[in-house]
Amino acid sequence: MHQLSTSALTRRAFGALSLAAIATPFVKRTHAAGGEVNIYSARHYPADETLYALFTEATGIKINIIQGTAEELMERVKLEGESSPADVFVTVDAGNLWRAQEAGVFQPTKSALLDEKIPAHFHEPAGHWFGFSTRARVFVFDKTKVRPEEMSSYEDLADPKWRGRILVRSSNNIYNQSLLASIIEHDGPEKAEAWAKGLVANFARKPEGGDTDQIKALIAGEGDIAISNTYYFARMLNDKDEAVRKSLENLAVFFPNQADRGTHVNVSGAGIAAFAPNRDNALAYLEFMASPQAQEIFSGANYEYPVVAGSKVSDTVASWGDFKRDEVNVSALGRNNAAAVMIMDRAGWR
Repeated sequence: MHQLSTSALTRRAFGALSLAAIATPFVKRTHAAGGEVNIYSARHYPADETLYALFTEATGIKINIIQGTAEELMERVKLEGESSPADVFVTVDAGNLWRAQEAGVFQPTKSALLDEKIPAHFHEPAGHWFGFSTRARVFVFDKTKVRPEEMSSYEDLADPKWRGRILVRSSNNIYNQSLLASIIEHDGPEKAEAWAKGLVANFARKPEGGDTDQIKALIAGEGDIAISNTYYFARMLNDKDEAVRKSLENLAVFFPNQADRGTHVNVSGAGIAAFAPNRDNALAYLEFMASPQAQEIFSGANYEYPVVAGSKVSDTVASWGDFKRDEVNVSALGRNNAAAVMIMDRAGWR
């Protein structure tokens, strides 16, 4: 594998390779294992390069990174077959991790350290993949139109009182598919379908754009409640443009289902590739990701929540306070994905 500069890595799209072995003065080398690890990553944040540098400095293992979308990388691994150089596969959302597992991308992994550090509901039961950061799917609401005491649960959004008031992106999005998959897991498919039909009836407009677009529509007065992952709102709160920050003054976050199962959370995660040529180094990387410093960087890069207890949370995320999380095993979000997609189709959620 040839090497590219760190700056080149941030410019290259799918298929670009880089050695992210940047010297850093603040990590003490623990041992020098040597060798390399090949990471296929559907996550693209500049802070990830800092993680690679820390890992290399601590272990002596150099990192080669291949980037792309989850779908592109899964297809690449399948085409490469047993000769694939992939050691670690990284992507966002349990639905994508499950799809990768079903496609044969992962192998099961046993690690006492990962079992100890990562809560059981945040990793696949057989160890095919592990969540390393989480995001909550919440309500962002207009405080001038909705009082917190009027809201309660995801299920409540199907109530006719919200007719013409709900903003959400399309059913093609994996985040919404995983939310519905969690409702299937808790309420059963029949109630989940009734919920989806009620939610569709309450749409403020035809779904379009991403979560940020739902928040912008909220600002524009097109609806009263937007369903969004927490980090989209956090990004806007930290936007360099003061006008963007000011536009959010009447908006706030509400964590649903605090009176019962807790708010739906999802993961960004990784696992060891099925034919990893550097399996020991791959495991070393996953275990490194459970360290406090790696947790802070990995989750903080996108205003997510760390999975390891005691890890630092970004100031913006911390300002919303703690909340009760749904502790269903995230593998259920993938297992119920096909049923969720069919329900969305029947409900007319386009």
